[in-house]
Amino acid sequence: MSFANMMRTKSVEQSIAEGDEPEYQLKKRLTALDLTVFGVGVVIGAGIFTVAGRAAKDLAGPSVVISFVVAALCCALAALCYAEFASSIPVSGSAYTFSYASLGEIVAWIIGWDLLLELMLGASVVAQGWSAYLGVFLDHLDITLPESVSYGSSFDLPAFLLVAVLTVLVSIGIKESLRVNLALVALKVFIVLFVIFAGLFFIKGENYQPFIPPNQPAEQVETLKTPLIEWVFGFTQSHYGVTGILAAASLVFFAYIGFDVVATTAEEAKNPQRDLPRGILGSLLICTVLYCAVALVMTGMVKYDKISSEASLAKAFEDVGHPGFATLISAGAVAGLTTVVMTLLIGASRVVFAMSRDWLLPASLGKVNTKTGTPIKITVGIGTVVALVAALTPVGELEYMINIGTLTAFFLVSVAVPVLRRRNPKMERPFKVPFSPVLPIVSALICLYLMLTLPIETWIRFVIWMALGFIIYFIYGYHRSRLARGWSPEQKVEKSSL
Repeated sequence: MSFANMMRTKSVEQSIAEGDEPEYQLKKRLTALDLTVFGVGVVIGAGIFTVAGRAAKDLAGPSVVISFVVAALCCALAALCYAEFASSIPVSGSAYTFSYASLGEIVAWIIGWDLLLELMLGASVVAQGWSAYLGVFLDHLDITLPESVSYGSSFDLPAFLLVAVLTVLVSIGIKESLRVNLALVALKVFIVLFVIFAGLFFIKGENYQPFIPPNQPAEQVETLKTPLIEWVFGFTQSHYGVTGILAAASLVFFAYIGFDVVATTAEEAKNPQRDLPRGILGSLLICTVLYCAVALVMTGMVKYDKISSEASLAKAFEDVGHPGFATLISAGAVAGLTTVVMTLLIGASRVVFAMSRDWLLPASLGKVNTKTGTPIKITVGIGTVVALVAALTPVGELEYMINIGTLTAFFLVSVAVPVLRRRNPKMERPFKVPFSPVLPIVSALICLYLMLTLPIETWIRFVIWMALGFIIYFIYGYHRSRLARGWSPEQKVEKSSL
């Protein structure tokens, strides 16, 4: 087992050629509009409907809007890196595939394993958020679910059933899924705009005072819940102030997770070189504007220390005496969060699909069903795991795990841009990150800093997850990958012609 073998890379041409193998060939059906809707559909989700309220209440106050801008800056820099790769290597798998062509097999495995953590846990968290808003909506209709199977119980039945139904839908076909997605995204954007414009009438100027609450020492916190950077340097944990804004940025970062999922569908885009950068950057821009507006309205309607941590947007209208508006928002959130879970399921299945096509995971998993044009085995397997995690995991335990997995992938993709430019300067790049290598390096440093602001227990869980991934890689993938066996699509063609 040699280090050189772990760093073996796959050429861009080989990656593209593998996508043309009949048993692993996905249908090219998505347009720039589909991709933008896809991105908006997954990004606007539990983050803005739930996490924004918690970040404002516990960490930043009204200045949470600055936290959204900081998180958006991090994502925008990473998005530029994703756009360059996605337009140059239009193959399913997103950052996993990009790194395989630039940084080597072991790094590709790390990113693929990270993306799987991000997308699967993301789908589980959003399914839990969906269940919370469903409970609020049903309460307004005087319908009460049994406590033993409702949101926050030992088995969240609504979250489980949501994932099960969406798994079936995603298995049928991505274009069919996106037709449902388009309608639900339109409804979700309407609800967000409704919150913004209706909420303007209930804003009180005094609620913005102070806009940046003075820094306050945090109450005694368990060591494991202390941000890693504070523990390492012996800082005293605190809320609000500048440190609170940055801490909130690492939390609301969760609200932006998903734009990178657009890159996982590269192989299914009709014109990936043109449409992928538009879909990635367009969806991120739209969501940033909406997020900042919602944050300003929410903290203007309700004093930051009174904001509800659960279903915060709906509860804000209840607090100003308009439960009818809360009912509408809850209904929209139920519909809107559905699209997020669906999109994350698609993204997770495409990452595993790419890894199985490279034989880092069993190749039989990735074979595409001839009728649906989708990898059904993978989709059903991932859907089952996500449904169980959503139903059985305590609420509020997963967001930071998603963030650390995503930030790791962003960090490595940012580093990969200048590396691939040096290794393959002549490769056609329809979209290029401006001011490289400066912007990619800045992107990597911001991602690294945000990772360090995450709690120690998150890092421990992340190390355990990565250790599990390394065990699987060294037992299976290292010896069985296409590159390990020297197998290429051209060899298959030659063999079949004999």
